Amino acid sequence: MIIAETSRLIISKITLDDAPFFLELVNTPGWIKFIGDRKIKTLKQAQEAIKNGHLNSYQTYGFGFYKLQLKEQNNKTIGTCGLIKRDSIDYVEIGFAMLPDYEGKGFGFESSKAILELAKNQFNINEISAIALPTNVNSIKLLEKLGLSFEKRVKPFEDDEELLLFVKTL
Repeated sequence: MIIAETSRLIISKITLDDAPFFLELVNTPGWIKFIGDRKIKTLKQAQEAIKNGHLNSYQTYGFGFYKLQLKEQNNKTIGTCGLIKRDSIDYVEIGFAMLPDYEGKGFGFESSKAILELAKNQFNINEISAIALPTNVNSIKLLEKLGLSFEKRVKPFEDDEELLLFVKTL
């Protein structure tokens, strides 16, 4: 189901049929380095992660992460962008991830702008946040370009790793 379009992208809900793409994405070097190894190594595990994560979020909150399909490449799925609500963070978060061949080409910014519009206008979210490792310079630059500002350092997960929290009023 398409939820938004940009000049280059179709932004749609992720389905169980997207398991091969999701399996590839979560095992890219950038994902593992900056988001973490989710131990998803099979299509069945990818489908379970989609069911328990994406599909559950759509049902619980009305939003979640979405797949990004590149119009000029026959709607090839190239990444994800979307919203997540975690118990350990006060605000709804925006996040994004691209397959390596599509990083640094503006797709994160383009899709995030569309997601921020949806957050404000469709989901009535007033404040948005994002978390990033201090070493994830490219994500930090993108968050700042989107108008999010550093608020504080946080340790939202059990691994006790310190992350940077960015916030923006919509």
